[in-house]
Amino acid sequence: MHNESPIKRRQSTRIYVGDVPIGDGAPIAVQSMTNTRTTDVAATVAQIKALENVGADIVRVSVPTMDAAEAFKQIKQQVNIPLVADIHFDYRIALKVAEYGVDCLRINPGNIGREDRIRAVVDCARDKNIPIRIGVNGGSLEKDIQQKYGEPTPDALVESAMRHVDILDRLNFDQFKVSVKASDVFLAVDSYRKLAQQIKQPLHLGITEAGGARAGAVKSAVGLGMLLSEGIGDTLRVSLAADPVEEIKVGFDILKSLRIRSRGINFIACPTCSRQEFDVIGTVNELEQRLEDITVPMDVSVIGCVVNGPGEAEVSHLGIAGGNRKSAFYEDGLRQKERFDNDNVIEQLEAKIRAKASMLDTANRIDVTEK
Repeated sequence: MHNESPIKRRQSTRIYVGDVPIGDGAPIAVQSMTNTRTTDVAATVAQIKALENVGADIVRVSVPTMDAAEAFKQIKQQVNIPLVADIHFDYRIALKVAEYGVDCLRINPGNIGREDRIRAVVDCARDKNIPIRIGVNGGSLEKDIQQKYGEPTPDALVESAMRHVDILDRLNFDQFKVSVKASDVFLAVDSYRKLAQQIKQPLHLGITEAGGARAGAVKSAVGLGMLLSEGIGDTLRVSLAADPVEEIKVGFDILKSLRIRSRGINFIACPTCSRQEFDVIGTVNELEQRLEDITVPMDVSVIGCVVNGPGEAEVSHLGIAGGNRKSAFYEDGLRQKERFDNDNVIEQLEAKIRAKASMLDTANRIDVTEK
């Protein structure tokens, strides 16, 4: 019901991670990374599937050893979602996972040694149509760049990124995306702004090592929100010291708040006060848990009184405004004759939401077919 986002996206080239388009106006992809031991195939597969269930577009898996590369082969055979292999230093691991069907390599060309090794990886990526992500991190800059700048700065991160970009340019390889992550919001934001002006390739956004579930979500929302609002960013990962599933949820919440991309229900709820006629907080928390399976984008307003309730309901797909013993119910902005018993709000609203989601899903399918 709310308007389209006013944000104008930065023009970039297009790459594909598996069948997921990145850049050139494609929907901003939300990704996460497994935190299981990659050699524990069953646990890693289970986590990848859990991430896929909450909407992840791409999942990254760390592949630090040849044993992990062999495990990756088994993992790849058991999942459908595109997988990125995170590799540092050892070019042979990159060649091995490429053989096993990896969808993207996260590897910094300058860190894997001699020119012939770099060329071997790039030639393999080109041959198998595998893109590369150059991933610069404020906490692991090259020694000479650290000495030159003294501490991580936007210029230091961008110089590191461009060093790797130049290698790929020299080898005539343009299927790559770049990230310049830092744990400091301003350092990351300024780095991405500078880099966005220097290259045309897609940008992978992240505030690295952002922190625990709450603080990390806030930090990521502030930093990524600043960049996304300026049209910068083609895919993102929220880094939390928490269950990776939470990273996907927060990622979608950030995109949803900027009206860039919606998945599932956008609950508009009041913080509650003594005017509330039913338990708003309990209602919203329970509905969020019960309705996690719904992926259709829709706005649902849950307001505890008639001060702001009608106004929010009028711009939502569904809404309720608290009243004495019974609450007003709205659909597509129009107040309905039906009223909800305040003691049974959760069950009544859940039924209405599921019916509306089914109707919207059918309408979307018809619309897509007609196009």
